[in-house]
Amino acid sequence: MQQLILMLQIPMACKRGGIYLANFNPSKGTEPGKIRPCIVMQSDLLNGAGHPSTTVIPLTTQLIEDAVPLRYRIAAREGLESDSDIMLDQTRTIDNRRIVSGLLTLLTEQEITEVETYWRMVLAL
Repeated sequence: MQQLILMLQIPMACKRGGIYLANFNPSKGTEPGKIRPCIVMQSDLLNGAGHPSTTVIPLTTQLIEDAVPLRYRIAAREGLESDSDIMLDQTRTIDNRRIVSGLLTLLTEQEITEVETYWRMVLAL
């Protein structure tokens, strides 16, 4: 029984490029809040090693046209119910307990490459 309880308390390992729901409450100022989808940007090396936090970028359904490099559009598919923009200027590292769903969908290699390109622009890397 104790082993079962320990398994339930361990957050699942997320996958880089995967979109999950996360609880961003409470928020401050211009930070996005509420439960919303986010894309995992952290390395799968850390994700699979039981690292207690995950670097993510939140999504929004408040779409803004021609907002590159601050936004990147993802079409609705699988568990992502609405077209959404990745808010590339809102990167956060969150405790894994904030991730409240399984995998909603996974970006394609091309999408991940494009997101990384814009993310580097935003972060000046």
